[in-house]
Amino acid sequence: MPESLAWLEAAWPHIAAVLTVLVSVLASGHVVLHKRDVRAAVSWVGLVWLVPVLGAVLYLLLGINRIRRRARSLTPRREHGQFPPIRGLEAVVAQGASRVTDEAAHLAPLARLGDAVTHRPLLPGNRVTVLESRTDAYPAMLEAIASARTSITLCSYIFDNDVAGRHFASALGEAVRRGVEVRVLVDAVGARYTWPTILGRLRREGVRAARFLPSLMPYRLPFMNLRNHRKVLVVDGHVGFTGGMNIREHFWPGEHAARDLHFRLEGPVVAQLQETFAEDWVFTTRERLSGDTWFPEQRRVGPVLARGIPDGPDEDFEALRTVLLGALATARASVRIVTPYFLPDPALITALNVAALRGVRVEVVLPEKGNLPVVQWACTAQLWQVLATGCQVFVTQPPFDHSKLMVVDGEWGLIGSANWDPRSLRLNFELNVECYDAQLARRLEAVVEERLSRARPLTRAQVDARALPIRLRDGLARLLSPYL
Repeated sequence: MPESLAWLEAAWPHIAAVLTVLVSVLASGHVVLHKRDVRAAVSWVGLVWLVPVLGAVLYLLLGINRIRRRARSLTPRREHGQFPPIRGLEAVVAQGASRVTDEAAHLAPLARLGDAVTHRPLLPGNRVTVLESRTDAYPAMLEAIASARTSITLCSYIFDNDVAGRHFASALGEAVRRGVEVRVLVDAVGARYTWPTILGRLRREGVRAARFLPSLMPYRLPFMNLRNHRKVLVVDGHVGFTGGMNIREHFWPGEHAARDLHFRLEGPVVAQLQETFAEDWVFTTRERLSGDTWFPEQRRVGPVLARGIPDGPDEDFEALRTVLLGALATARASVRIVTPYFLPDPALITALNVAALRGVRVEVVLPEKGNLPVVQWACTAQLWQVLATGCQVFVTQPPFDHSKLMVVDGEWGLIGSANWDPRSLRLNFELNVECYDAQLARRLEAVVEERLSRARPLTRAQVDARALPIRLRDGLARLLSPYL
């Protein structure tokens, strides 16, 4: 054996040991400097040292937020800037929280919190219409697409290649043939819920479509990080839709359709929906959307004060979670929450408990049977933490209800795509809209009442009465809650 190879063979264990220690030190240093959550930092450091090399590789793949790094690399291309000027409304935009009505004056601090967290103005002059999946949601969206004259932008987590998806693809193709500028963004994981994906059909229709963050991870893996969970449709820059509905046959109108909510928005807040899409689009394709085609002059059309709240693992990190904490701290009389997935972190659990202990009526409406068993097990395992302090939990009978909304004091409403779980509040890109208007809040509360009419209360005694094997199963699932 040559002397050089003999030396390498003798020295290799020492070189490998040094490299292993170096990799562990570098990974641990990155964890300590960049992880906000102490528990997550401790867990990653422990994994890095207890499982040498592999722990560092897992951290590289799953623990580092590449979104922020890549988004910053595209910053010079985001020439549409932050919120584009709203011609004709500049004078009132600056007034912000002072425009909250006297009846909701105690919510003005919440509006100021939104100013600070989102760096977007609270806009007057909007109209919000509640749409139900079983009746009018898809018809309203397809009607808006059919009426488009200048532009359409559509973002969806899931866009299935099924009956519903083909209807939307055909409508978008017809718009292209009328000369309408159309852009469609589908999350790369959500696009694979059907095969072949809808993207081929969209391109054959002449629609410009793209996938958000293409991934090589397994087909339809439900627990994927950094996904675009937003649902946004904007037509001609004046009419917008957002909420919880993906585009798939499950939601096609009819008595057997899955239950969900979507919302039609008109007025200046639509420009904030468009801005969110434009940022996602330039991030994905590097094409800049600007000018009157995408951002036309806005007009006041209704009484609702509204603001878009984009949230994600980038510059908007934990914006929505902060607003939720602010809403719970500001509430005086009632908090009503409808969500399909309920895995609040310790801070949100404390905020819910404190609100209940202050005398606020806190009601949480959940589906009795979820569509993700592990998530439901984890949810059940921690329900006692809110039931113990007086929060009320109700479960609705099947079919599964995917609706998401929150109402505070009959004056403030929150609508959009986010769930009450770590995936929505920390790991995925979401878009919600906060609304200040008593009439709209009453309409949202009517939705809550309708859900409650077919729900039953869940008590602490019922949760505690689960058999020991079930409690152990649920408790083990709860350990995964930061990643569900």
